[in-house]
Amino acid sequence: MSPEDRIEAAYRMAAETYSRLGVDTNRALERLAGIAISLNCWQGDDVRGFEAGEDALAGSGLECTGDYPGRARNAIELRSDLRKALSLVPGGHRVNLHAMYAETAGGREERNRLRPEHFSGWMDWAAEHGLALDFNPTFFAHPMSVSGFTLSSIDPEIRGYWIEHGRACRKIAAEMGRRQGRPCVNNLWIPDGFKDTPVDRAGARRRLRDSLDRIYDQDIDHSLLLDSLESKLFGIGSESCVVGSHEFYLGYAMARGKMICLDTGHFHPTERVSDKISSVLEFADGLLLHLSRPVRWDSDHVPVLDDELTACAREVVRCDRSGDRVSLAMDFFDATINRVAAWVIGSRSVLRAFLLALLEPTEQLVKLEKEADYTGRLALAEELKNMPFGAVWDHYCLRSGVPTGMGWMEEVRRYEREVLRNRT
Repeated sequence: MSPEDRIEAAYRMAAETYSRLGVDTNRALERLAGIAISLNCWQGDDVRGFEAGEDALAGSGLECTGDYPGRARNAIELRSDLRKALSLVPGGHRVNLHAMYAETAGGREERNRLRPEHFSGWMDWAAEHGLALDFNPTFFAHPMSVSGFTLSSIDPEIRGYWIEHGRACRKIAAEMGRRQGRPCVNNLWIPDGFKDTPVDRAGARRRLRDSLDRIYDQDIDHSLLLDSLESKLFGIGSESCVVGSHEFYLGYAMARGKMICLDTGHFHPTERVSDKISSVLEFADGLLLHLSRPVRWDSDHVPVLDDELTACAREVVRCDRSGDRVSLAMDFFDATINRVAAWVIGSRSVLRAFLLALLEPTEQLVKLEKEADYTGRLALAEELKNMPFGAVWDHYCLRSGVPTGMGWMEEVRRYEREVLRNRT
């Protein structure tokens, strides 16, 4: 029996096993095929971007560690690496860009003057390969952010510069949405915060609110652009107060009709982002999930199939039955391992978490819960951990034309030998 025949035979047995619980594996895979992950371009070059003369992480509260060979040095190499990663992940996905990845023909363009044509290479490439793009203003790694403050700066010149940048990025994202025929998610995160305890927190947050109002004062059709705001608990240089806190952005998003971004690494280690999803979706226009894996703090490790990732996926599937209120993206940067492999590991882990969620007999579990049969609910939830989910995953990879098992790693190793090792 060939490996493919063994996979299909195992899938038929798994499908029968799941059917006894009332779960249709084919339907689950149809729904999985509709889930798109936005791959974070900044993993491919260690968050350096393409701007001339900038130290990528200076004053940003970010830190990318490691020096694995093969970092992408330009847009051509970065797009090549993304294509290789996407070819090893089942389903159709997206690419997430930061403004610092503008292509300016080797020159320097101020961020407050960026225009859609600076991303035409990305848009042409996305159209050629049937991809959609998402976008992010870049409020860090710039001379105008060295103070640690941007949109909440007390200096009106600095604040005005970044307001102009935010407005410019919305126009760029809207053009991406127009060209791809699908909305572009434009997610805003700023590093603003105090290293030591501030006195006037309210003043800083009032300035941020006013800056955001100026950025968002132009209505843009939601068929082109979806605006999102991302909070953070703390960062390097902002240990005592982050101006754009979770409570601030949650309130702003509710009041202004924006999406809220929950980054799984931006909360206290004892907080569960999965527990926040159902609350947010009761009130927010939409939710963006940034999926990473915190270790000790917001260290942005590659997502793996752990309990919290699986819990997030289950909450999304349970709460967003229409499948159109939650957007998914990854946000990590790890230069200690092969960067292409990091994308593949993260993407496949996220998809496996969602497959587990889609294979859940939710109606049965809800019925037991409503009947207060908590014993039966716990027993069934535990039994699900022994179900043959891996056979369903292998079948999905096989029918999607991507390697099963560790076969994708052989492709990455070959790409490393033939492409990445030749970069100096």
